[in-house]
Order: sequence, then structure tokens, then C-alpha cells
Amino acid sequence: MKIDRRSVLKYAGLAPWLRAGSDTAAHAGQSPAGKPDYAVHITTGLAELSPEHIVSTTLYNGQFPGPLIRLREGQRVVVEIHNDTDTPELLHWHGQMIPSEVDGASEEGTPFIPAHGTQRISFVPKPSGFRFYHTHVAAFGDLNRGTYTGQAGPVYIEPKNDPGAYDREVFLVMKEFLPSFSQGGDMAQDALAGRMIPALKEMGAKADRDARVKTKGFEVGYELFCINGRMRGHGEPVRVKQGERVLFHVLNASATEIRSLALPGHVFRVVSLDGNAVPTPAHVPVLWLGTAERVSAIVEMNRPGVWLMGDLADDDRGHGMGIVVEYAGQRGKPQWIAPKPFHWDYTRFGKATAPAAPDETMEFTIVKRNGALAGFNQWTLNDIPFSMKTLKPVYTIRQGRRYRLKFRNASDDIHPLHLHRHSFELTSFAGRSTAGVMKDVVMLGGYQELAFDFVADNPGKTLFHCHQQLHMDFGFMSLFDYA
Repeated sequence: MKIDRRSVLKYAGLAPWLRAGSDTAAHAGQSPAGKPDYAVHITTGLAELSPEHIVSTTLYNGQFPGPLIRLREGQRVVVEIHNDTDTPELLHWHGQMIPSEVDGASEEGTPFIPAHGTQRISFVPKPSGFRFYHTHVAAFGDLNRGTYTGQAGPVYIEPKNDPGAYDREVFLVMKEFLPSFSQGGDMAQDALAGRMIPALKEMGAKADRDARVKTKGFEVGYELFCINGRMRGHGEPVRVKQGERVLFHVLNASATEIRSLALPGHVFRVVSLDGNAVPTPAHVPVLWLGTAERVSAIVEMNRPGVWLMGDLADDDRGHGMGIVVEYAGQRGKPQWIAPKPFHWDYTRFGKATAPAAPDETMEFTIVKRNGALAGFNQWTLNDIPFSMKTLKPVYTIRQGRRYRLKFRNASDDIHPLHLHRHSFELTSFAGRSTAGVMKDVVMLGGYQELAFDFVADNPGKTLFHCHQQLHMDFGFMSLFDYA
């Protein structure tokens, strides 16, 4: 079907969305009166990834990515969310320490935004740094729901004090479109440092032998790839000047994919992970991001030319996962040079000191049951899949205590582990202890272990899950609730 630009604008539901208003003193979860600071419209529309590739999906304010929302740390904000679609929706404020009733997860008690309804919320943004907002509905077997859609947008919470050791910022949102199911294959394991643990591999093999279904479950693949809503070569380039220090804020908004990003001839100085400053900034040739992870890194522009910044996967980059970086005064075809293999290791950004001792330790083993749910894999934590009907299992925690969560992955999948409403401190990764790296998503490698600590300092129901949409929909979840 050929669609011209006039039709795109007619049907995409494009509308102004930022509506300035006075700050209110309303409490979170209530419906404050007056004009909201921001309005977000959930709409079905068209995203033009290129003139030849226009996709129909659900969007925020008629665009992908959703508009950048800049907030002030500690300054209360009022947001009005309009659901202009025919189905109930949820909008999750990922990475923020806010009350359960406005976090945007129904498992925590956040109310759905009804079809063609409006929800007004108020909260105090924190912590500072790079966060984002996205849908939190279950998709199950519907590839037109959940994070398979275009419902994702960046949030930047301005810190009270920012030294600003850079010249300017650029936000990059990586995303795939046109998903389809296929019979599962093996996930590539070359992203992360660390070695597979034989005992966990044998545990996974036993689960496969014991499975009633011997074939692998469904996985999701994609046809189109983009950065900031445009396939490579079809968006505006990132225009830079020699000597500039550009702070790139990179978000992996994928539903299921691990993403990489490289800029030939340049290195990234990672200064922040998931919006939190790292104790040891370090230079790396490649960024690796699990689903929903964010990396903020400074690049010194010292190699004039026209370059292609893109994913390491040739096929994905060839189908759109790239963006041109163009120096002032330079012209020509963008150059791509593949970097040498590089394994992502969170500990290089941490401190060598031992982490604080926890008050309590909880251990979890992750197992996959191949094709157990009508062809979809079922996921269990300590042999229990999460139930959307009973909202169990639930683990009781007490305010003020420090909890260490240890995970053993008896599957060949890399899992981006996400804890709502709290930041956690990574304490062990790839067989090494570390401290000081604060995150809200962390990748756990296939047949590997990791541990992180969090302090129970935000009362209310708190969701934990794998951020891979297929995994969370089919069992990989649990709840924590304060006593």
C-alpha cells in the first residue's frame, strides 16, 4: 500500500502535547485540579521509518519515540494521560522511585487507564538522570500490544547540581518494528563477560529432558529497525564539530532484543548507567544494552568524517539499526568499520571495595519450560511461574532493610532483570564482586549468576520481572510487598 505524507499526517494523530501549567501541591495518586504540566495521548497511528516503510502501531502523541519529557528532581509534576485507543492501557514511569499507585504496573495496584478515558497523576520525580516511560500491559500472543508497539519515550530528570562536563546532549532510542513469531533458536551469548557454569547448564538440560514438549518455544523476530524512529539513512544525521564532547543518552526500547552500538573511529566514555552516575567512568569501544537499559556516554569528536553509528549485527544494521554522524564540512558515504569483539562487563564501572553486608539474602533459580504454554515457553523462579490471576508469588520485605538477591540462570537466554520503584547496587557479576554500580535493569547471562542489593526504602507493592516481554508475560515475575 502506497501512503503519501499527507495521509500520514492525517491519520497519525499528530498533535501538540506539551502543555505548560502551574505546579500543584496535590499528593501522588490523587487527581489535582488545574492545568497539567504535561499531557500524554496514547493513540493509534502511523510511524514513517522511511518513505518505503510506514508502520501502523500505538504511539505517544502520534510519534515514535514519544516526546522527551524533562523534569526537575524533587519538583512535583502533574501529568494527564489520555487513552485514545479501544483497549485499557498502563503507562509506567521506568526507573523512578514513586508510589505504587502511579508507577504504572497493575500488579502493584496502579489502575488501568480505560479505553477512551483519562487518568491524571501527580508525583515527585526522582532520582535524577536518564529514565523513560513505556506501556506495561501484558501482550501474551498479541504482537500489537505491550512493548511491541511504539509506546516508549525518554525522560530526563534534571539534577539539582550538574557539572556538565560535555558540550551538548543527544538522545538515541533504539527500536524494532514488524514483529513475527518463529520457533525458537539459541540466543547469541557474545554480549557479556563471564563463563557458563556447568551445573546450571546441566540443570537447563534436565529441564529440557523432562519437558512434555520437546521443541523450543516461540521467539520474536523483526523486519525493520530504527534509531529515533528512522531507519538508517532516512533521518537527520547527528551533526558534530571537531573537538566537541557529545553526551549520548542511549535507550534500548526493544520488547525482546539485546542491542549494541558502535561509532567507528571513536570510543565511548561511560559516565552513567540507567541514569545513575558510575563510580568509575571508563572508555569502551561498544555499548551493549539489554531491553530497557540506558547508557549515557561522552564521545570526543576527534575523527572528522561521515560515520555510521550502528548495531554490530550486520543484518539488523542493514535493515535500519543505524544513524549517520556527520562532522561539519564533511561529505560522502557514511563509513562503517566493525570494531573488535568486546564483552560487556559492568564491574569495570564499579569499585573494587566490598559491598555493604545485607540484612537478608534471597536466592532465585530461573528455569525455562520449553513450549509448555501452547507453544510458548514458561518461565519459573524457584519452580514457580507468576500467576496473573492470584498475583503470586509475593515476598515480604521490611522497610529500612538491605536485601541481597542472588540469581542463578539455568537457561541459555540473557535476561534483563528489572526491579520497579527502587535502584539496586550490583554486588556480583561474571564471578567478580563489585560495588557502587546502581541500576534498575541488569543483564544476566545464559547459565550464569549475579547478585544485587536493594534497600527497602519505598513502601508499597514492588514488581520484579525480566524485561523481555515474552518472559514476563509467561511467568518471569514476582512481587515484593512491605510488611
